[in-house]
Amino acid sequence: MKYRKFGRTGFEVSEIAHGLWGMGGWSGSDNDQSLAALQLATDLGCNFFDTAWAYGQGKSDALLGQILGKNPGKALIAASKIPPKNLRWPALPRYRYHDVFPPDHVLDYADRIRRRLGSDTIDVLQFHVWDDHWTEEADFRDTVEKLKERGIIRAFGLSLNRWEPENGLRALRTGLVDAVQVIYSIFDQSPEDELFPTCQELNIGVIVRVALDEGSLGGKMTEKTKFPATDWRSGYFNPENLKRTLERVERLKQILPLGMSLPEMALRFVLSHPAVSTVIVGMRKPEHVQENLSLSDKGSLGRDLLEQLKAHRWERKPAPWSD
Repeated sequence: MKYRKFGRTGFEVSEIAHGLWGMGGWSGSDNDQSLAALQLATDLGCNFFDTAWAYGQGKSDALLGQILGKNPGKALIAASKIPPKNLRWPALPRYRYHDVFPPDHVLDYADRIRRRLGSDTIDVLQFHVWDDHWTEEADFRDTVEKLKERGIIRAFGLSLNRWEPENGLRALRTGLVDAVQVIYSIFDQSPEDELFPTCQELNIGVIVRVALDEGSLGGKMTEKTKFPATDWRSGYFNPENLKRTLERVERLKQILPLGMSLPEMALRFVLSHPAVSTVIVGMRKPEHVQENLSLSDKGSLGRDLLEQLKAHRWERKPAPWSD
């Protein structure tokens, strides 16, 4: 496992991060299997774990807390997220900051998360949604400063809306934000335009999510793929989006280098950008851990392949089914 600097935080983070959304909020998850996968990832050198209260109403935080408790001698980094009080994803300009992240709500959930993690301090605490219209709110600055001054958190971050990487640039320049979490993949390359250069300028850590496009870049989906109605992916991969996605996946398969899998190409594409600190991968099974963590040692993709992949950029805008 290779490690990278996490912006100005002083953390050294594993290139591959373990994402817990599937353990708390997706169908087919098994707690014992999830814990085995988390422990194996820890044993193999993964030290960055991404969770959120919304992933099963604290379920994934509690699972991670068990792993932290079993590995007291390892410098594991827990990153969690405060849910919006109005329970609306994504954030929209018409929402008022005080309806989404009022101070008492943020402090209450920070305490809940700490209890589930079994830790006095949260390494990285993020707002689960963000809209840049809120940047000048006095309570935004006051709340983040309190979280740090009281030792509740070590670093503060923002999880940016799907397909809106520029909707956070103003907040980054306040000096309050130590990290951003953003969607970046072969399909979704727009963070390269403004967000990544700004993060490099300000020394802000970058957490990439959805590098496999919610699973499509795993290469196993077909037109017959269906998810249970209770699974979030059943809406995301609606018939229209699934069809368009599979067409693009097939075009990618045509340029796969010999001996390289589609998920390997997708993850190594993300890790090829120097602004990226770590990439979240959902790994509910131990075999997934073995497969994905090994990709860190393979390094960046070659220049020619990266150039070819630029042509697969897909410009998308938020839709009712996308969050």
